[in-house]
Amino acid sequence: MADTVLYEVTDGLATITINRPDAMNAMNTEAKVALRDAVQAAATDTAVRAVLLTATGRAFCVGQDLKEHITSLAADRAAGTGQTMSTVREHYNPVVRALTEMPKPVVAGVNGVAAGAGFGFALAADYRIVAESASFNTSFAGVALTADSGVSWTLPRLVGHGRAADLLLFPRSISAQEAFELGIVNRLVPDAALAAEATAVARSLAEGPTVAYAALKASLAYGAGHGLAETLEKEDELQSLAGASEDHAIAVQAFVEKQRPKYLGR
Repeated sequence: MADTVLYEVTDGLATITINRPDAMNAMNTEAKVALRDAVQAAATDTAVRAVLLTATGRAFCVGQDLKEHITSLAADRAAGTGQTMSTVREHYNPVVRALTEMPKPVVAGVNGVAAGAGFGFALAADYRIVAESASFNTSFAGVALTADSGVSWTLPRLVGHGRAADLLLFPRSISAQEAFELGIVNRLVPDAALAAEATAVARSLAEGPTVAYAALKASLAYGAGHGLAETLEKEDELQSLAGASEDHAIAVQAFVEKQRPKYLGR
């Protein structure tokens, strides 16, 4: 992986760190490619049982690198093409799909401002642990763009259609506390505690029943777009898969013996 995104796997936990602190972790082409490749690697690596997505410096990710973007737009105008905006299809969409669809839990450790696509990456995680000084901003309309990085799908599911429309039409900085009250943030922690807390939570998930977690992710995604009867059928299907896992047998045996289960992730 490139230095713009750091990737490390330890004991089943893949830690992906956006690493352009001098640019507030804005996404230039190198960083977008590296992030896409890292997330997809974590999604397909059977040794990875959970993912922690975080960043260095004072920002989580402020979205598109507008300095590079300006240069690309000028090149598009000169060539009469629209190649610049293909980054949504080539980079942002694959990142968000890998985060949301991988059969393992994803924790976002949000250390600072998350704006635009950076907000989208945080929303695509299953669980968000956020530093008290962090903030969020949809940003898109502020630069005459529409939502991308899945924000038009993830944000309404967390805050409701009306609030999502307000935040998208009138972009502003949302404090970590307000984001917690809106339901965007799962756990709010002091800045100094973020790294340890996010790692601890992600590690606990990496040591958990991976098949069950994958089924829970699938259930939530399915239930968001289907009626009760269909969702009940899906729950039945997924429960059969979870029930056939080694981890379920381990959990039941541990319960009977009043022991703490040691899951294998299968």
